[in-house]
Amino acid sequence: MLLFKGEIILKYSRQRELILETVRRSNDHPTADTIYTRVRAQNPKVSLGTVYRNLNLLCENGQLLKVPIPGTSDRFDHTLGDHAHAYCEVCGSVTDVLPQALPMLQAALKDGCGFQVRQMNLVLEGICPECQKKMQ
Repeated sequence: MLLFKGEIILKYSRQRELILETVRRSNDHPTADTIYTRVRAQNPKVSLGTVYRNLNLLCENGQLLKVPIPGTSDRFDHTLGDHAHAYCEVCGSVTDVLPQALPMLQAALKDGCGFQVRQMNLVLEGICPECQKKMQ
């Protein structure tokens, strides 16, 4: 597998491929530390620095999406199209939000203030259904 960065062809890296596959198999939007733990289970020689460098490179190349969560560690997502994320302030879980409402938001921004959205990286903060049940 070759990854492209602008005009630069990056050499194949087994560690990079393992990091990418680890995120692709994850549906929990893992942090770099979580990815490091999962990758080390398969390859104990991988360092935390290698994981961070490769995650940044994979995000720059458009292979992964970095999901910034205010007040906590960034998460990483393999779903690249426009979509939003719901962050639970209680348990810290991050889930994908179905994109049906996003075109309405884009239209409202265009009509309301003339802003044309090219890309979305929206994080909604609240309480997930499981935590709501526990609070009752």
